[in-house]
Amino acid sequence: MKILIYGATEIGCLLATEFFEDHDITVIDKEENKTEEFKKLDIGFVQGNASDVEVLKKADIRNADVFIACTPVDEANIVACLTAKKMSGVRTVSFVSKEEYRNVLNVDRSDMCLCEFFIDEIVWPEELLTQEIFRIVTVAQALDVEFFANGRARLLEYKLKEGMPLVNKKVKECNFTKNTLIVGITRNGELSIPNGDTTLLADDKLIFMGTSHSLDILAGTFFHDKESVKSVTIIGGGNVGMMLAQSLEAVKIKTKIIEKNYERCDYLSQTLKNTLVINGDGTDLKLLDEEEIGASDVTISVTNNDERNLLTTLLAKQLGTKRTITRVSKVLNIPLFEKVGVDIAISAKNSALNEVKNAVEESDIGILATVEQGQGEVLEIDLSIEFNNMKIMEMRFPKPAIVGVVQRGNGVLIPKGDTELHTGDTLIIFTKAEDADIIKEYFHRADR
Repeated sequence: MKILIYGATEIGCLLATEFFEDHDITVIDKEENKTEEFKKLDIGFVQGNASDVEVLKKADIRNADVFIACTPVDEANIVACLTAKKMSGVRTVSFVSKEEYRNVLNVDRSDMCLCEFFIDEIVWPEELLTQEIFRIVTVAQALDVEFFANGRARLLEYKLKEGMPLVNKKVKECNFTKNTLIVGITRNGELSIPNGDTTLLADDKLIFMGTSHSLDILAGTFFHDKESVKSVTIIGGGNVGMMLAQSLEAVKIKTKIIEKNYERCDYLSQTLKNTLVINGDGTDLKLLDEEEIGASDVTISVTNNDERNLLTTLLAKQLGTKRTITRVSKVLNIPLFEKVGVDIAISAKNSALNEVKNAVEESDIGILATVEQGQGEVLEIDLSIEFNNMKIMEMRFPKPAIVGVVQRGNGVLIPKGDTELHTGDTLIIFTKAEDADIIKEYFHRADR
């Protein structure tokens, strides 16, 4: 597949790094924006503005399969995508940073007035980040949460702490809740796919898949998750902070926002209905103490500054807040933040990367989610006739993978080894990202 990326930005570099081994990648931007990271990759580079027809011709737009615009300027991304679409009908993906652009450009593709002049995918990273944080907040103690099959199935990640009943037990001895599977373990930063003889250790991060109800029981049984989140403090009242507060209001979680800019506070006070808006500096320890931030179940720092987010989160932790979540702009900072004490560090860029990967994947095999900074992937695969009446235990995957959920009609099954599959089933499979292409090929070979 030939992919053109407009924007030698950090997200552009992440995309190029993700795709260059399996696809023909060309990056378009000014020469001065080309960093050393791009030079390490086996990709093409065309200097110029992708809104320019001649630049697009030089990049061979007519033979491209996907065009991704991810510069910091929304208008440049939009114009470049529309120009590329007009020239070749290529599949277009545009990054935006403003809600109004997302709303205007997310139009009904069936509208005949549009002809072929539209953008296929609109990616607003801040919205994706907000959704991810909200999922994590609403499941107490979870490090990661993903929903599948219209909410009937989930993925949850928990950290195993010293003293918990699962420590030093083999997976086959754990007696996990019915309709629950352990699909991944991260130990010392490395993800692996467990089997029955895998021993669980303190500080492991355990990844489970199952029905929503069964995972609720699992959490209460093994991770002492009997109390829901009742109070949240948000540091930073930008787009993410405001959207997150609106979502938390909707589920009646007591929320307060601390925002440094007075005019922004005034706007937040008028927009939010049941959120306490405080004008102040989130790095002011005295303010945090006076506002009893330590009593919050969760403190979330979502300013645009990594250093400020780290400091405010650690201060909140010192004051006694139960759990901390930090927005990280630079993806490389995620492991560092978690190492120094932040419970969960997440990046809008990682959320956006997953969205783009779905946009360029094959139609019958999609990536539903990534976990552990992209080390693991959740694949959605429509089962062909070649697998009709085959049992799970009879599937011989070439690399470690676990079928976590089977969607059949309007229902979901959490399979066992003797579960029989049928044509038309949709499998939700967990595997390591480095093995995902091999697992996909296993199903493609069977189709042939």
